[in-house]
Amino acid sequence: MRRRDFIALATAAPAFGAVPALNGVKSRPIGKVETVFKSPGPKPNGLQATSEGLWIMDQGDNRAYLVSYKDGKVLRALDTEADRASGITFDGESIWIGSTYSREIVRADAKTGKTIAKYFTPGAGVIYRMVGDPPARSSPLAPRSTPAKTKKRAQGQEVGGFQQGQLLGSRAVGTGAHGQEWRDGKLWMAVPPSRTIYRLDPQNWIVEKKFDTAANRPHGIGWEGKWLWCTDSNLNAFFKHDPDTGGIVEKIQLGDTDPLPHGMTIWQGAMWYCDDVGVVCRLRM
Repeated sequence: MRRRDFIALATAAPAFGAVPALNGVKSRPIGKVETVFKSPGPKPNGLQATSEGLWIMDQGDNRAYLVSYKDGKVLRALDTEADRASGITFDGESIWIGSTYSREIVRADAKTGKTIAKYFTPGAGVIYRMVGDPPARSSPLAPRSTPAKTKKRAQGQEVGGFQQGQLLGSRAVGTGAHGQEWRDGKLWMAVPPSRTIYRLDPQNWIVEKKFDTAANRPHGIGWEGKWLWCTDSNLNAFFKHDPDTGGIVEKIQLGDTDPLPHGMTIWQGAMWYCDDVGVVCRLRM
């Protein structure tokens, strides 16, 4: 290779470890975030909008709830085999759930909750830190941690995220997907340990596409037309991706006092999201 060709190639290639450029991404103005209702479960961590109602996946009791958009009335409640679940989507017949701590994707019957199949999660593992990462963010609605709770986490109990590798070392097994979406027979998912959104063919479980997320804590994902929005809980924001290129073209930034976003979905011009302290929120797009 000639020197000038090498220089041109190096200039065109992205830097190792580069993340999507956020400088210059325009923000969409929004109104006040509305807390619509309390979740039926203690720790809502995934949402999926459907014509029948709003699916809520709860990490605390591992139940999937189908509720009314109007008031959160429970239309259906299903026990699942998920382990501290994150994220949920619906393919027209069954629900797909991120079983976070078993690092699996569970497909279950949408009427009974019975498991149909379990799959491994691409990109699962122990969350790592990277230069420039935003700090971990907690919900402004959550009570402050007591010294006893902090000590319990330090002993390796109920430890997640980066703490798992930091405190458990080689015993850490990591976590899996945090958000799922179904479109045109394909399954999309956001996986925090790899900071990546994947599109898979569920027939053969082969990854067909992947691209980087905005930062280190991607969560719920949702479609607005051709665009795929992804939550980042540490940045307290939502990022609109071009699903063909992965590029970020717009963002919605929440305020410091707004509920912290975890699960997210889009329905009839509104973005719905949940804070895992037990509330479901809505903002007009």
